[in-house]
Amino acid sequence: MSTLFSPLQIKSMHLSNRVFVAPMCQYSGVDGKVGDWHWQHLGALAIGGAGAITIESTAVLPEGRITRGCLGLYDDEQTVALAVMVGYLRRLSPIRIGLQLNHGGRKASCHEPWRGGEGLASDAGGWDIVGPSPIAFGKNRAMPQELDTAGMERIAAAFASAARRAGHAGLDYVELHMAHGYLLHSFLSPVSNRRSDEFGGSLAKRMRFPLEVVARVRAAWPENKPLGVRLNCRDWHEGGLEFADTLAVCAALKAAGVDFVCISAGAIAEGVRIPAAPGYLVEFAAQVRAQTGLLTRVVGLLDDPVMAEAAVAAGHVDGVAIGRAMLYDPRWALKAARQLGVNLPFPSQYMLCSPQYWSGPSVSLGK
Repeated sequence: MSTLFSPLQIKSMHLSNRVFVAPMCQYSGVDGKVGDWHWQHLGALAIGGAGAITIESTAVLPEGRITRGCLGLYDDEQTVALAVMVGYLRRLSPIRIGLQLNHGGRKASCHEPWRGGEGLASDAGGWDIVGPSPIAFGKNRAMPQELDTAGMERIAAAFASAARRAGHAGLDYVELHMAHGYLLHSFLSPVSNRRSDEFGGSLAKRMRFPLEVVARVRAAWPENKPLGVRLNCRDWHEGGLEFADTLAVCAALKAAGVDFVCISAGAIAEGVRIPAAPGYLVEFAAQVRAQTGLLTRVVGLLDDPVMAEAAVAAGHVDGVAIGRAMLYDPRWALKAARQLGVNLPFPSQYMLCSPQYWSGPSVSLGK
């Protein structure tokens, strides 16, 4: 019996298994709307056997986009396009569908990765960026403007509005991006937050704005639907967040009504190098789960089904998020289940490709 492919209940959301497709930016939206690329990308992933799929980082304001091709959820056209996409995915599969809400902060206004990923100059369509302090992400990035309280209020309200739009579009869950150096993470980290007011200094003060965003979203998002947060286990940067800080943040998130966390790492500043190896974040996630009681999901090179199974079966985590391995093979979950002795249902149209029908010495290929 596989624990990875056993059911999971989070609030009113029932998942058939504990494999999540991680949110992965495609930088292919048009005016913030899902388009042709997303139809094929998400459609292929939806029928691949995972229990849930998290739609990529989606900006709550135009200036919160990482690139010009990022998705947004700040106007009616984007909401309608997303709702149509969600309806399409539901016709394909019973997979649960979530969305990651984000503001790029000092990492916004950049070229797409395949165009170098550097900051956009103003004459190339770039826009003004903001952060907790005027500290650039890297040497070729623009200097962010320090947010004042009016700017923070506008952003918190935008997160809440985007959460309401996600509800209108029919999403099963939302997840706030509080990792990877984006705005909410940059408030948490002393690497990027050097404020001397009530939003900087101690960890309690650095948490103040992110927790206000959580409170606004929790109030705007249906109480019976899950709210999650993705956050770094630590910064791996001198003077940055350490794991003890993350544990304190998780406890505060739980008290604020967050239902699950996804433990990730990286990208608080340009050039940070992490000693990544298969499963390297599992122990951090296990401690979060044990010490806070939060439902915990983990990422981090878990493309080996046996390793992913072991993490869940040992009670270290409640689920795993698979990213790049899913891009390489959208049927990763179907194949992982079979490797673990579980025969997941294949889409009816693909039934004849199920190994139980065509593999083995006695296969008949004719009708």
